[in-house]
Amino acid sequence: MTPLKASNARLKDVRRLSRRSVRTERRLFLADGPKAVEAALAAGCVEEVFLRAGAEPPAPPADVRVTVVEDRALELLSDAVTPAGVVALCRFVDVPVAEALSGARLVAVCADVRDPGNAGTVIRCADAAGADAVVLAGHSVDLYNPKTLRASVGSAFHLPVAVEPSAAAAVQAAGAAGLTVLAADGAGEVGLYDAPLGGPTAWLFGNEAWGLPDDLAALADHRVAIPIHGRAESLNLSTAAVLCLYESARAQRS
Repeated sequence: MTPLKASNARLKDVRRLSRRSVRTERRLFLADGPKAVEAALAAGCVEEVFLRAGAEPPAPPADVRVTVVEDRALELLSDAVTPAGVVALCRFVDVPVAEALSGARLVAVCADVRDPGNAGTVIRCADAAGADAVVLAGHSVDLYNPKTLRASVGSAFHLPVAVEPSAAAAVQAAGAAGLTVLAADGAGEVGLYDAPLGGPTAWLFGNEAWGLPDDLAALADHRVAIPIHGRAESLNLSTAAVLCLYESARAQRS
């Protein structure tokens, strides 16, 4: 099979998915790297796999096309400094908020989380803690940003992720689904180890720089503070998320 060149018109068209507006219009995105492609294949959302010549091919279903491309072509499809050798063209995998919350016992809601590395890490932490879903709410980063997907290390394909433009609507939907909403807030009135964690819970996490606005935090059932025993001013978003989610997982399993 002759590898496709970077000048190939179809590859140039696929490259346009690097723009969020094009991804949103087509409801297609690129998953970059072996772990992401493997997880996307397992999720059944892959339409085509682009593979560097000589790279170990994945084992996709019969209806998934595998296309060998030149190194330069793969560099155009990947945003990584050193492309890993495989990129998949995938259909969007996000689900409606109501579907993500239905029957859930542990959910992470990210409100206005702008950094793709943080958003992807929260998704990965939620997956590791056994959470049922993640909601990217408000003006949060695009789920399909390549850096978000890379930071999730495949977890974006493992559990339902919903996208809700209104952070307040996401909180209200969690409450309507029977979840106790706990806002992670350094000035919270309840400490993490005293919070009601045994029942169905949605953790609400705010922006990396300014946290949760008061009007949004007020919609939660409780504001919960993680104790700081040393001299650190605060914890970063992903560290706070893993502590809260794992503490809930422990309480729900005890």
